Amino acid sequence: MPMILLVRHAENDYTRKGRLAGRLSAVHLNQRGREQAQALAQCLKNAPLKAIYSSPLERAVETAQPLAQTHQLEVSIHSGLIELDYGEWQGKSLKGLRRLKSWKIVQHTPSLMQFPQGEMILEAQYRITQALHEIANQHGEGDWVVCVSHADPIKLAIAHFLGMPLDAYQRLSVGLASINAIHLDHHNVRVVALNYSPTLWDISKK
Repeated sequence: MPMILLVRHAENDYTRKGRLAGRLSAVHLNQRGREQAQALAQCLKNAPLKAIYSSPLERAVETAQPLAQTHQLEVSIHSGLIELDYGEWQGKSLKGLRRLKSWKIVQHTPSLMQFPQGEMILEAQYRITQALHEIANQHGEGDWVVCVSHADPIKLAIAHFLGMPLDAYQRLSVGLASINAIHLDHHNVRVVALNYSPTLWDISKK
C-alpha cells in the first residue's frame, strides 16, 4: 500500500481573518503561511516521496512548492483535491455564517447539507475519496505520496477511512499545514497519523 500524506494548505489572509475562501482564485499564502510551507518541507525533507499532488487553488499549490523543490519533484494538479464548493457562502465571514440556521445543519447533520448554489457535503466526500483511490492506484507498495488539499475535504476523507458516520466528521480537526497519513489500496486502509503539525501553529483552527 502506498503511504498517502494528506496535507492542509498553510495560512492565508482568509484563514487569518476567519473568512471562507472556498474556491475563490488569487488567495495566496501570507508571510506566516510561507513560513509554514517551508517548515513543512523541512519536516519532510528525508521522507521518500515519489510524487506530490495538489488542489488547483493557489494556496494549496504554494504550500506544495517548497516541498516539491526540496525533493526535485513536480507538483501535479488534481481537481479532485479541490476545496468544497460553498456556493453563496464563499467569501463570507465565519462569524456571520454561524448566525444562519443552516450552520447547525453543517455542524450536526452535514449529510443533509447542500450549500446554496454549491456542493452537497455527501458529494464532496465521494469526490475526495475517489480522488485519493485514483492517486493511490498510480503508486506501488511502499511509495510515499503527498496530497495538498483543504480542511473539509481532508476531514471528510479521514472520516470515511476511519469508518465514521459522515455526520460525525466535524469532530475531526485539521490544522493549517498539518499532516495526516494513511496507507491505502483497493482492499485495505490504515490511518497512521492525524493532524500532525510540524510547527505546532494553528493546530486548533477548524
